[in-house]
Amino acid sequence: MSDPSAPPAPTRQLTLFDSTCLIVGIIVGAGVYQMAPDIAKGGATWWGALGLWVLGGLLSLCGAAGYAELGAAYPHAGGDYVYLSRAYGKWAGFLFGWLQLAIVRPGDIVVMAFAFATYARTIYEPHLGASWFTPQQAYAAAAVIALTAVNVAGVRQGKWTQNLLTTVKALGMVAIAVVALAAPVGMGEAVEIEPLPTSVALILVLFCFGGWNEVAYVAAELKDPGRNVLRALVAGIAATTLLYVALNGAFLFSLGYQGVAGSEAVAVDAMSGAFPEIGGRLIAALVCISALGAVSGLVFTGARISYAVGADHRLFRGLGSWSARAEAPVRALLVQAAIAVALIALLDDFVETILYTAPAVYSFYLATTLAVIVLRRRDPAAPRPYRVTAYPLPTLLFAAVCGYLIFSSVSYAANVLGKLWIVLIPAGVMVVGLVLYLATSATAAEPRDVGAS
Repeated sequence: MSDPSAPPAPTRQLTLFDSTCLIVGIIVGAGVYQMAPDIAKGGATWWGALGLWVLGGLLSLCGAAGYAELGAAYPHAGGDYVYLSRAYGKWAGFLFGWLQLAIVRPGDIVVMAFAFATYARTIYEPHLGASWFTPQQAYAAAAVIALTAVNVAGVRQGKWTQNLLTTVKALGMVAIAVVALAAPVGMGEAVEIEPLPTSVALILVLFCFGGWNEVAYVAAELKDPGRNVLRALVAGIAATTLLYVALNGAFLFSLGYQGVAGSEAVAVDAMSGAFPEIGGRLIAALVCISALGAVSGLVFTGARISYAVGADHRLFRGLGSWSARAEAPVRALLVQAAIAVALIALLDDFVETILYTAPAVYSFYLATTLAVIVLRRRDPAAPRPYRVTAYPLPTLLFAAVCGYLIFSSVSYAANVLGKLWIVLIPAGVMVVGLVLYLATSATAAEPRDVGAS
C-alpha cells in the first residue's frame, strides 16, 4: 500500500502494447526511406541488401538481450542511468544523465524533428516574415513544442498519441509495400551504381534500428516488467525487422536492384507507377507521421532520464519532481523541449546532428552492455527474471559492434567531412560534466530507485 505522505512517483500504467508501440514508434522514423538506396549499394545484390536489414535486426536483438536482463532486474525509471550507476558508480550515471540532457536526447529529438520538417515543406511551405527562423526550423520547433505539450497534459494522452502515430505509420508502410508490389515490375532506371562499403551500410542499418533500448527508460511505468521488458523488446525489434524487410523487398520487386540503389527518393519512385500525380505527397505525409512518432517517443522517454538523475543529484534537483496531476515529469519535459528548440535555432542539418550525438550514444550502449557482465559479478543476489540467452556471446558481440561504430563515426567526421569539431564538442561537454560532478555531491549514497514498488 502506498504512503500518502510520499512524493508523487511513477506508477505502472503502460501495457505490453503501449511499450511495443513506443519501441516501434521510435525506431521507425524517416531513416528507412532516406537510407534504403545507400544500404542497397552496400549489399551489392538484392539478396545482400535484404540480408543487411535482417542482420541489423539480429544485432539489435543481441543488444536488447542485455537490456532485457538489466531492465527486469532493476525496473526503475532512468534505464541506463540506473544500470551505469550500479555497475560503475554514481559518476557514470551522472555523466550519462548530463550528456543525455545536454547532447544526446535533444539531438535525437532534433534529428527526427528536422526529418519531419523536410517532408512537411514538400506539402506546404509557409512564408515567414522573420528571416532568422526558416520554414524548416519553424516546422521542427512546432513538432517539438506540440508533442511536449501532449506529454505535459498527461501520461495517458502521451501514450495514446504514441500508439496512434505508430499504428498509422505501420499501416502506411504496409500500404506502400502493397502498392509497390502491384506496380509494374522493373520501373527503376538502370544507372551506374557507385559501390558503398558494406561496413558503412551496416552503420546506416543500425542507425535505422536505433531506439529499441528506450523501453528501459519507462520500466518503472511498465506493468509486469519482469516479463514485459523482454517481450516488448523482442516484439518491437521483430515487428520493425518485418516492416523493413517487407518494405525494401517491395522496393526491390518494383524498381529492381539497380533502380533502388540509384534512386534519390525510393518510396516516391516505387509509388509513382500507381499514383503518378499524388504519390510524392502521399509519401511525404507518411514520412511526416513516421518522424512525428519518433519525436513523440523520444520526448516521452527522454524526460524520464532527466527525472531519474534529478532525484539523485542536487545539481538537477529541479528536474527530479513528478507531477501527480499529469503523472509525468513535467519540469523535465519542459527543460528538454527548451534545449531541443535552442538546437533547432542553431542547426539546420540533421546529418551533422547525427554525427554530433553518435560517439556519445554508442559509448553508453557499450558501457551498458558490459554492465551485464559487471553486475552479474557485483550484484549476484539481484533477482533476474530473465538472463541473456547464450551468455556472454550476444553481449560481447554487441559490445564489439558498439566499439566499431564509435571508431567509424569519429573517423568519418574527421577524414570524410573534415569536421572533427562535431565530435569534439560532446567530448568537451563530458569533461564539463566530470568537473560538475566533482564540484557537487550527490544527495544519496546510492542511486535512488525512483520506480514504482
